[in-house]
Amino acid sequence: MDLTFGGTLRIPLIAAPMFLVSTPALALATCSRGIMGTFPAHCTRSHKAFQDWILEMEAGLDALDSPAPWGVNLVVHPSNARMEGDLELCIQHEVPVVLTSKGSPDNVFDRIHEYGGIIFHDVASARHAEKAAAAGADGLIAVCGGAGGHTGTINPFALVNEIREVTDKPIILSGALSTGRDVLAAQTMGAALAYMGTRFIPAVESGADEHYRQMLINCSSKDVFYSAALDGAPANWITPSLIESGIDLKELATTVPGEVVSAGVVRERYSKVKSCGHGVGMIKQVESAADICDRIIAEYERAKSELASALVA
Repeated sequence: MDLTFGGTLRIPLIAAPMFLVSTPALALATCSRGIMGTFPAHCTRSHKAFQDWILEMEAGLDALDSPAPWGVNLVVHPSNARMEGDLELCIQHEVPVVLTSKGSPDNVFDRIHEYGGIIFHDVASARHAEKAAAAGADGLIAVCGGAGGHTGTINPFALVNEIREVTDKPIILSGALSTGRDVLAAQTMGAALAYMGTRFIPAVESGADEHYRQMLINCSSKDVFYSAALDGAPANWITPSLIESGIDLKELATTVPGEVVSAGVVRERYSKVKSCGHGVGMIKQVESAADICDRIIAEYERAKSELASALVA
């Protein structure tokens, strides 16, 4: 499998799909700079709205010269009542990369492979990786401790090594990556691609509001609160947003997680609660996605040069 996608990826990086943040505008902006753009199907409120986003992507990509590939995040957990219809739209439009998460893929992988789609599946342990590889995933997104949104807990060094012991499938490393140097470090660890979300939240093309963006600028990793109690799945939340929402942090820290709930329920319950990863401290300003991409690419190239010089010395 060509993970440079015909040389259209300038560096091995995916701008990760983020609930209520990633948009077609953001995905198109990153694709235009040589970084894979993505968004979650469940960012939209209906199948029709999701199809409109796909059509916007297709039209936008047609206007670009050799854009990077794009992908859609599809939640395959039973709590996602829209999964079947969203999958049909991915098949109908032959979405090139489908990022599956939160559940057993069943026959989803086969149906995506039938039209030539590529599947990267979220995993948080070696056992998850083994099952996803056996089901036919083309690559494994290693969701490590420090990732934004719904997250794993294992250190990336440990998780990458444990995954590599059970499969030779490509690994996409996720968790606290913020710079081009981090992308190179992920490669050095054995990952084929890096996965970066939080760094793109303050982009002007994202769906984040100004308050959310400013909150990120003001925060560092110490302001990230880990809990599985809000929606039943382990996630990293921004502490100031929890406080603003009237949530007692001491009570939250001792609350036993309930069942995983749907994105719609989460949207209604916690509309003011925001998420980010441990890499939030690298966010200094609101800027265009193109500027963010260009900075990351320059950092990556500089880190490659510095590492090459250090290895020769």
